Amino acid sequence: MTDREHYEAIVVGAGPGGAAAAARLADHGVETLVLERGVDAGSKNVSGGLIYAEQSAPYTVDDLFPEFREEAAERPITDYKMDNIAGNRVKTYDLTSLHENDTLWCDSVLRRKMDSWMAEQVHERCRETGGGLLTDVRVNGLLRENGEIIGVTCDELDEIEADVVIAADGVNSELAREAGLMDWEDPEEWFQGVKAVVDVPDGFVQETFDVDEDEGVARLFSGDLFQDARGGGFLYTNQDTLSIGTVFHLDSIVEERAETHELLNALLTHPHLSNWLPDEYDELEYSAKLVPDSKKVALKEPHRDRLLLVGDAAGQMQAQGPIIKGMNHAVTAGALAADAYVTSRGRSAETAGQRYTTLLEQEGVMGKLRPKSYDLTRSISEHSATASVMETVAKSPVGRAVLRTGAAESMVEKAFNSPRLLSMLPDIKPAYVTVPTLIGEEQGAPVSGESTVEPPSLEERIGDLSYNTDIGNPHIEVLDNSWAASGAAVTACPVSAEDFGGGCYRSETVGTNGSEERVVSLDTQPCVECGTCAVVADTKWEHPRGGKGVEYKQG
Repeated sequence: MTDREHYEAIVVGAGPGGAAAAARLADHGVETLVLERGVDAGSKNVSGGLIYAEQSAPYTVDDLFPEFREEAAERPITDYKMDNIAGNRVKTYDLTSLHENDTLWCDSVLRRKMDSWMAEQVHERCRETGGGLLTDVRVNGLLRENGEIIGVTCDELDEIEADVVIAADGVNSELAREAGLMDWEDPEEWFQGVKAVVDVPDGFVQETFDVDEDEGVARLFSGDLFQDARGGGFLYTNQDTLSIGTVFHLDSIVEERAETHELLNALLTHPHLSNWLPDEYDELEYSAKLVPDSKKVALKEPHRDRLLLVGDAAGQMQAQGPIIKGMNHAVTAGALAADAYVTSRGRSAETAGQRYTTLLEQEGVMGKLRPKSYDLTRSISEHSATASVMETVAKSPVGRAVLRTGAAESMVEKAFNSPRLLSMLPDIKPAYVTVPTLIGEEQGAPVSGESTVEPPSLEERIGDLSYNTDIGNPHIEVLDNSWAASGAAVTACPVSAEDFGGGCYRSETVGTNGSEERVVSLDTQPCVECGTCAVVADTKWEHPRGGKGVEYKQG
């Protein structure tokens, strides 16, 4: 019999899902070990980010961490709007009704601050039950015995066995993929988010956005400024910074050969943004991540043997038009996974994974992540013929005339504020690009501002990030370096570009047997660990070892 270290529970990842699971396990008296690959919780994490507390949720983050809002959040979001942009014309709709639907509160957050604070609380609570939190540890695989998952393996530690393993290791979860529950196959199943954290002077947010110290603003942006990529932008106010970013369907980025840093720059330099940016633009941090499209990939049975998946690792990210919610669902799922394990202990009739699946359904989580209305309408609403008809009708003289009416304005605003209608929103160009652009053209007012923003170059953005390069241990390998197989990474990678030779992916022309061939080369040093290339290129991808790679200070 192998002499292994054993814990009753192992939680992999100290983000909101992992923290919630560990806190709830500790509350139940379960001996829990939390393993985090970053130098600190939050150092590997990126979010837009807003965290919601929903009235219908069985758990909210302040249920589990009562001082959360005072200690770990930035600003309560009290004003929520969407701007439809066409050239220099903008039409704004108030989304407060949507924002407040089923909402107790919503705060802006920065992940390094938020996650590190929660991790401190988790470590203290887990120590009381004989466990704790270890950083700088990368869990690199699943420990199996007779074919069954019984624990984890790590780069830095010996094998560890556990009665339950809760994987909260993010959108690029290696455990989910090793268990055969998730894959890298289809760009259509993912979004890519890119963000800049912008420094502002003391009092700037209150004065510029006309809010009090305990108020904040969220704005979303859509229209014609994003090269026909399906998605949009956001701006969230923090205490003394702004989070400004873009989120697009990954397959759309690939199809348009759009360079994601340029899409962000298109937003930052648009005259409309001059209303809210300081005269001297100071970008503190550039970051990126993949985002699962829960409508397509949220796992209906997120478990195998002793392994339970929560948060992004299970595809639990709700992104339906302007409805963007992920961290709250991770918190709920983490707590439910912990409860499922505790209630199933010693019972042969139902495993922890089966109980967890049941709880996700009973508590309404899966209904939000995978709305039945979308499943029922998708085959028609996302058919190419439907998209073509919508495009033609919207652009026709009749369609434009209808948009100019007061009735249309009222109807559009109601549609934007309807959770049910948004749950059916098709992932097609007319919905994300054409109609918002036409709204801006036909209903919008001219923008009066003029942008003076000069965003940093990619080289400067990479240079401002903190890295602990794992020399001699590259975490990505290109398996097929042909342009056909892996060329999409040159434009889709957020730290790469066709005319930039200092990023991860570079385009090269090489001579072979008297002919020339276009290929890609890779340098993993500038990698921001978003995982984009694993989906759009032919690679072998894994996380860097514990404490290595990029370290986010804002997140």
